[in-house]
Amino acid sequence: MTEYEDRLVDAEFTAYRDALVPAVQPAGPDAARATVRRRRHRAIAVTAAAVVLAVAVPVAGRAALDRQPGPPDPGPAQTVEPSPTGPGSPSPSTAPSSAPPTSSPTGSPAGSAGAEPPAAPDGRISRAQLLAGKVTLPAWSPDECQADGAVRLRKADDDVGEPALVSLAHGDVDADGADETVALVGCRYGEAVGKQVVAFDRDTAGRIVTLGRVARTGEGQRDILAYEVTGGGSVRVRVADIQPCCDVPTYLTRDQWRTYRWQGGRFTQTGGPTAFGPDGRLTDLTLTAGELVLGTPDAAGKRTGSLTLTVVNKGPVDVPQLGFSSLGRLGERAGGDFAQCRDLPAVGPYWADCVTGGLPAGERRSWTFRFLVDGPTSDGGATAVRVDHYDAQNKGWPDLTQLDNAADVRTTN
Repeated sequence: MTEYEDRLVDAEFTAYRDALVPAVQPAGPDAARATVRRRRHRAIAVTAAAVVLAVAVPVAGRAALDRQPGPPDPGPAQTVEPSPTGPGSPSPSTAPSSAPPTSSPTGSPAGSAGAEPPAAPDGRISRAQLLAGKVTLPAWSPDECQADGAVRLRKADDDVGEPALVSLAHGDVDADGADETVALVGCRYGEAVGKQVVAFDRDTAGRIVTLGRVARTGEGQRDILAYEVTGGGSVRVRVADIQPCCDVPTYLTRDQWRTYRWQGGRFTQTGGPTAFGPDGRLTDLTLTAGELVLGTPDAAGKRTGSLTLTVVNKGPVDVPQLGFSSLGRLGERAGGDFAQCRDLPAVGPYWADCVTGGLPAGERRSWTFRFLVDGPTSDGGATAVRVDHYDAQNKGWPDLTQLDNAADVRTTN
């Protein structure tokens, strides 16, 4: 015990003795014995109190004397991971293994309270970045392009068999909270271009990776005209049933919007038509032809003959105008139903040297044309003539059944 603590205890006993001695009165043996018993009990109590004072008072005094300004109050408790204990070092005291783990207020295990999931990689890729290195492309339609796998995209689709970057857009198509890049790539084959809409992303290391193909030509559509990424993460693609080339008129194209979403690790169509179906603008014409029978040559050696052509419109569409082609190969016009003909300029692959009135669906009609032919006799060969559907704007249309739109005409004496 220190000197300071000794002085505190002595002061307590002195105060007690000064208060007790004046009250003591001698009163004979019995009283003395009673007094001794009382004093013994008091002495025991005083001794106990002194012991308590000897411990409590000096400690309180020491605490009061030694108190210095301390650190601020600690903040809310934080969960930390324990340091690993090396071999031979004492193990920290832990609760029994059967006790449940400490949980955060949200019920997550200790150490994960407030933890945020890692941010998704930024998949916004520029045109220059896509052109800078090789990218992996899904397979094309076999008759369009063979350049799948890791390829370097070109700036334009001028070279046959070389994939090129046509355009790109951005949006969150896989619902990970970050944008991806959706690109239209093309691969020229002849006069046409195979096309794909492909989504690209980045991995956690920042490398460009292929997320998947949205749509391509050769899968019920022959062209991709446009695409867009919607605010909801869908990709809308405008597809066409033909790709006009090789003098095919653009008005023949039918197009429709189809919607795709990223589901189950791939893009799946979720909206729009799934097929084009029959073209409701077309009908089925059938042509039959007789023989061109030539008469006796005149003084100049020319022979006349007539030919009857019959057309049936099997429907389902009315035909505003009919156009006959290759009649001029049979000879010069010499009358008959040539008086009904008028000429039209060639439109794409369609041309006619005689355009006449139309034919409603389900009806049949015959035309007889007269020719003037040079030569003493026929050569026994055949000339193919054809009938086609023209609308009121003089545009030619293909037929639902092309093979029966033509017939061979044989010239006989």
